[in-house]
Amino acid sequence: MSTLDSDGLSVTYTSDRTGAPDLRLIHYNDVYHVESGSAEPIGGVSRFQSLMNYYRTHPRFADEPNILTFFSGDAFNPSLESTITKGRHMVPFLNKAGTDVACVGNHDLDFGVAQFRHLSGQCHFPWLLANVLDPALGDGVPIADCGKTCMLTSSNGIKIGVIGLGEREWLGTINSLPPNLIYQSASKTAQELAPQLRKQGAELIVVVSHQREPNDCKLANNLSPGTVDIILGGHDHYYAHSVVNGTHVLRSGTDFKQLSYIEAFRKLGGAPGWDFNITRRDVVRSIPEDPDTMVMVGRLTSSLAAKLEKPVGYTVTPLDGRFTTVRQRESNLGNFVCDLMRYYYAADCAMMAGGTIRGDQIYPPGILRLKDLLNCFPFEDPVVLIRVRGQALLDALENGVSQLPALEGRFTQVSNISFGFKLDAPSGSRITFARVGGESIDLERHYVLATRGYMARGKDGFSSLLVQSEGGKVEELVDEENGVLISTILRQYFMSLKVLGKWQRWSASLHRHWGSVHRNLHNEGWLKPPSAAASPVSEKAPGKRLNPRPGLQRTGRQAYYYGRFSQEVEQISAASAANGTSSDDMDSDSDEDPEILTSPRSMTNYVTLPARSSAEEEHRLQLARRVVRKWMRHAGLQSTNLNMMDGEGEFTPAWTSGISPRLEGRIVVE
Repeated sequence: MSTLDSDGLSVTYTSDRTGAPDLRLIHYNDVYHVESGSAEPIGGVSRFQSLMNYYRTHPRFADEPNILTFFSGDAFNPSLESTITKGRHMVPFLNKAGTDVACVGNHDLDFGVAQFRHLSGQCHFPWLLANVLDPALGDGVPIADCGKTCMLTSSNGIKIGVIGLGEREWLGTINSLPPNLIYQSASKTAQELAPQLRKQGAELIVVVSHQREPNDCKLANNLSPGTVDIILGGHDHYYAHSVVNGTHVLRSGTDFKQLSYIEAFRKLGGAPGWDFNITRRDVVRSIPEDPDTMVMVGRLTSSLAAKLEKPVGYTVTPLDGRFTTVRQRESNLGNFVCDLMRYYYAADCAMMAGGTIRGDQIYPPGILRLKDLLNCFPFEDPVVLIRVRGQALLDALENGVSQLPALEGRFTQVSNISFGFKLDAPSGSRITFARVGGESIDLERHYVLATRGYMARGKDGFSSLLVQSEGGKVEELVDEENGVLISTILRQYFMSLKVLGKWQRWSASLHRHWGSVHRNLHNEGWLKPPSAAASPVSEKAPGKRLNPRPGLQRTGRQAYYYGRFSQEVEQISAASAANGTSSDDMDSDSDEDPEILTSPRSMTNYVTLPARSSAEEEHRLQLARRVVRKWMRHAGLQSTNLNMMDGEGEFTPAWTSGISPRLEGRIVVE
């Protein structure tokens, strides 16, 4: 079989029916990143489109009905591109996929209802949301003037009625919504609308929903058997299928990494209902990319590519940003970012909703690019500093675990906070212990908390953190107008590591801030210094560095140095003392003293440098191979070519230290 026939294919459900189906459907949901990932299934809209083209035009389907395509919401945000395009870049991809109908997702409204209406107006298909009504638009009119239902007609004349439904919970996650919205029960809405569609001639009733899986299962349980035939869900970022009360409930993965191909057969003997064969397709690397879609992706990303590929730092430990981790247990990436938030603002503690981390992958040891940071933390609300009572802090922790086992973004990652919870306890009383700084939370004491502005506005159920400017009781110390984005804090942090290695002296403001951040953040070994500039690893002791670079050094001038030119540092210090000058007199924001940008070392101009000798070129190639070998070892990859080059060892880049965050038992599941 060809690649498109078989690669990434697995049977989700079979009715044992064979032959030409009466209907053919495709379902997908929750798509954000148009480019491929690094691990299988790597996804990417170009390979996804190849699968769509295959099911739509391959000769093996020539005598079968045309494909109908269903999308269950979340496309316009969050992603790296959406921070610039406000979602408009996704419209051509949704159209090209041949989408026939979509349900509105919560992130489709992130840029406001007006922007969603603008984007949906450019789509070649209707958007549905029947049970969220906006009375300002008229009696019984859904938000953004969406439809409640639509009727699709297959190429063989069969009519399919479609209902769009959302859950109440995600309405509380959206930054800006019209006032006085009316939410109606999903089950009640479906029970009312399905018979109307049957009267209009619909033989198959499909619900496209944007709800967590438990709510889709609840919907199926609450409906009379046969009211709807299949629920195609979204909002969760995983693949799952079940049959509940005779109704198929399906969600089809995320991020152009999966889709479902569905064959529907009328039941035999004239009995009412449908039989389904459901096939899961993982979008794996072996699937070829659609050339036209590749051009579209290239056009979208080319203007940003050079900046986004820029290395900003590196990690010596895999960073776990998977949704299945950050939304239900402690993550070392969550620990690192929360610690950085806390020390950046000199707070007592820090708390971040796990849904803040959007990468949904493990970042392997190696280079971290600007693209990685912005993809992982694309949201535009800054980190704020608030003063909260211990009771409010405890309530926020309770809210974080209240929806488990659903993978809600409200699950909290923390810093200087430890807590335990029981999953089988009633929601609202699951926390078994909670400590700040190792001591039990004092319910009457006030704590200074660093958190996202999103949470300080009471979103995702964090009403206990609602600030005074939004009608709450919590005092703001640093508001959103003056806060800094998480992605910016991370970029500044990695830049500070490079500053430690490159600048010849600290300024007063850099010393005051980043000196404190680094002392606190790395006091227990989370920062790993790079090895000496050309020190190979011993063949007898893999992974052991020879001549390791010394750590940060304190001089008499109260400045940190990276140990790169220790003798020259002492000479500079002595010269400064003799001249009665001190770098602490300089401010980093001043451009007046050019010495801050100069180095006493002789500098090489690589533009005018004569051509290198073959020996120099060979040395550079050896260094490059050492770098590659090291990262491949950490990633568990093998290379025959590299392994044949004996005696070259490994090499660690010397331009910055690497982070090594770990799990510390901050969150305990009891």
